[in-house]
Amino acid sequence: MPFFSAPDGLELAYRTVGEGAPLVCLAGGPFRDAAYLGDLGGLSAYRRLILLDLRGTGRSATPDDPASYRCDRLVEDVEALRVHLGLETVDLLAHSAAANLAMRYAERYPQRIRRLLLVTPGTDAAGVVVSTADRRELLPLRQDEPWFEAALAAVEAVEAGTAGNHDLLALAPLTYGRWDAEAQAHRAAQESQWNEPAAQIFGAQGDLDPDATRAGLAALPAPVLVLAGELDVVTPPGVVTRVAELCAKGDAVVQPGAGHYPWLDDAEAFTSTVARFLA
Repeated sequence: MPFFSAPDGLELAYRTVGEGAPLVCLAGGPFRDAAYLGDLGGLSAYRRLILLDLRGTGRSATPDDPASYRCDRLVEDVEALRVHLGLETVDLLAHSAAANLAMRYAERYPQRIRRLLLVTPGTDAAGVVVSTADRRELLPLRQDEPWFEAALAAVEAVEAGTAGNHDLLALAPLTYGRWDAEAQAHRAAQESQWNEPAAQIFGAQGDLDPDATRAGLAALPAPVLVLAGELDVVTPPGVVTRVAELCAKGDAVVQPGAGHYPWLDDAEAFTSTVARFLA
């Protein structure tokens, strides 16, 4: 696994999968080991994936200064990776919470983005709010699933502020398009992949500047694709569309039958969409 130095001297790791033109990939969570991305459903057949372990995750070192987990500070780690790879511009893919980091990177380094792909993105950086109503309108689509009754009770517990760990487990099927053995194994693996203390700092007060990020997206010359899962209650399709509308050259695509991890739900649909956009 290759390593490079962040601006503060911290040693950061990344993994490469596949051949061809590089695609830098940022893992969500926030602060989840990039291992959960796998090879993004076989996307490595089209591009050389550069899968970054953010500081404090995977093989990357843990910083002495917890403030360096801030989203705005992580932007310079991404820029250091670009320089390390010797790339004039980058194709950048970010999943979930990492979309906040990618948007802040595009805001600060717009000339370094060739194409930007936000997959079931977090939206806080752009000031786009996901409401209870946004999530609730998707629930009827899952009402015939055998786990739905328990998941609905968990949703109501979360909304009431009374949720426990068992409720969080019951919610898990709502984040996948198919709650099969592959999805269950993927969900189980996250227990050992997450840096929860770092996640509490990412996006904390002062990290984000939605007005600046929205202005940056509006002026970004690069094409942006924002990909939603039809069934994703984390970032519902209507919210994803609002993010795309903020971008000067933004488009939104909704993958049918997909949840928050669309490369698991339908790898062929996901990889063909991404490969077309990057080409």
